Amino acid sequence: MKFWKEHTSLRVTLIALFFFVGLGLVIYGWTLTGKLSGLGLMIVGVILLLAALMIYNKPFETEKRKL
Repeated sequence: MKFWKEHTSLRVTLIALFFFVGLGLVIYGWTLTGKLSGLGLMIVGVILLLAALMIYNKPFETEKRKL
């Protein structure tokens, strides 16, 4: 996608933000052992980590050609 290749500073900022917030949520949720809210925080943290990975990989995707 051209958008993510052209806006590298936005991409790097979003990746760093999602990574550190997601990692913080996973670690904080892990400290809440035995509580359901801890599991919810860890799931949200993993979703943010996966979103950071998705944003990182976007510029390397190839466009699909329609037949």
